[in-house]
This record gives sequence, C-alpha cells and structure tokens, in this order.
Amino acid sequence: MNMEISIRKAQYKSDYKIHIQFSDEVERTIDFAFFLSKSLNPMTRKYLDKKEFLNFKVEYGDLIWNDYEMCFPIWDLYTGEIIHHNKI
Repeated sequence: MNMEISIRKAQYKSDYKIHIQFSDEVERTIDFAFFLSKSLNPMTRKYLDKKEFLNFKVEYGDLIWNDYEMCFPIWDLYTGEIIHHNKI
C-alpha cells in the first residue's frame, strides 16, 4: 500500500516553533529558528520578523508562507530535519 503523507494541521506554539499534525496522525513540533537565522537569503530571513513568520497556512497539504514564497518538502518536516548540515 502506498500512502501519501500530507499536513493536516499546523499550530503556532512559541518563538519559531510550529506543531504539525500529518495525515497519518504523526505529530511533530518543528523549530525553525536555526534555519531562519542561518539563512543567507533575505527572502527567507524576513521570516525572522514574527509578524511574517506567523503568517503561515496549510494549503493542499503543505505548510506555506506568502503563496509558496517559503515552504519545505513534506518529508523534511515529517522527519524533523529542515536543515541539512552539509549544506550550511
């Protein structure tokens, strides 16, 4: 059986943390602080502004900001590994 994982719900917790519920009932809290603070891209760093960061939504099973201006692969969120240390 092939199961497609999607995001069912995302809820802000604190700081840069978002709690995510996936379609298979797995839940994980992701801390985006390190990713945002280490980014060199100004379009990503702007999400260090809490007002911008809090403007996320779940659309078509993805967690997105500003019409896909910032989003992450589902598998990275599912595994909790949004930073690939060999790429920093």
